[in-house]
Amino acid sequence: MQPFSWAQLWFDVFRRMFAWLGSWRREIHHQRGRAIVVGLPLFWLGLFFLAPLLILLKISFAEASYEQPPFTSLLSWGEDQIFSLRFNLANYATLIADCSDPATSLYCYAYVNSLKTAAISTLLALLVGYPIAYGIARSSPKWRLPLLLLVVLPFWTSSLLRTYAWIGILKGNGLLNNTLMALGLIQEPLEILHTDIAVYIGIVYAYLPFMVLPLVANLVKLDPLLLEAAADLGCRPIAAFFRVTLPLSMPGVIAGSMLVFIPAVGEFVIPELLGGPDSLMIGRVLWSEFFTNTDWPLASAIAVALLMLIVVPTLIFEYVQSRNSPEVRR
Repeated sequence: MQPFSWAQLWFDVFRRMFAWLGSWRREIHHQRGRAIVVGLPLFWLGLFFLAPLLILLKISFAEASYEQPPFTSLLSWGEDQIFSLRFNLANYATLIADCSDPATSLYCYAYVNSLKTAAISTLLALLVGYPIAYGIARSSPKWRLPLLLLVVLPFWTSSLLRTYAWIGILKGNGLLNNTLMALGLIQEPLEILHTDIAVYIGIVYAYLPFMVLPLVANLVKLDPLLLEAAADLGCRPIAAFFRVTLPLSMPGVIAGSMLVFIPAVGEFVIPELLGGPDSLMIGRVLWSEFFTNTDWPLASAIAVALLMLIVVPTLIFEYVQSRNSPEVRR
């Protein structure tokens, strides 16, 4: 048995204290680094997403004015030296009254037409983009990057210029009609420009990379041994695709569909240039209210209603998906 030593005792106490201080400092640095990594994106989202959204929400409760800015303030300083807060619900009441009469509805028709156009365009983008993504994912690694580059190559030019290019292709004496008539497939030019078909073509072309890239990222991770196992069990290639590949690629399908559908709902340039008078979408209505009628409060209310129309079902869908995920069920 070793004799008791005060020196050894104090040495152990100070050693443990310095070890605890060192671990505490490392933990502080770790927490600070994690706070910086998480805080910078949150600050960016708050500055460029949440703050404009709050400003838009504030304007939606104001009244239109002929002054600058063209809306009244919610806070006012009364004669009794007391601040007063006044919310104007007339803008939202106008939207509700408009949707209550489908025969003369303007905003409700624009909402429904925007959702319909975005849904059809998303479906067409999926039908076009899935084979492209599947081919890229199954190609050799040395060809995968050049093929992805070809997909995103149109993004290197302005979307406005690309939309104007489609006018030259789809018009009556454009490239498409001249080619079809030269081949003898049609006898007279097709009326494609300024129709819903032209809008679908323009949206699918503009947002196709948003569909292809998530699908490629998902399909690349698919294990080829699963298809070989399905073939060994007697599953034909088409059946293996619908039973193995398609279900496993659903996260990419959902992500790509969201990335196409959400911006397509508020699209303005493509329906304005390629669509006809019946191609009334909410983006054109917002432009008219903001810049033609100068009714910023009503336009803000329309934008907030559109945001709720998209965000609320998306959040519900994400909640249901997270509740039904295998990790949560376990």
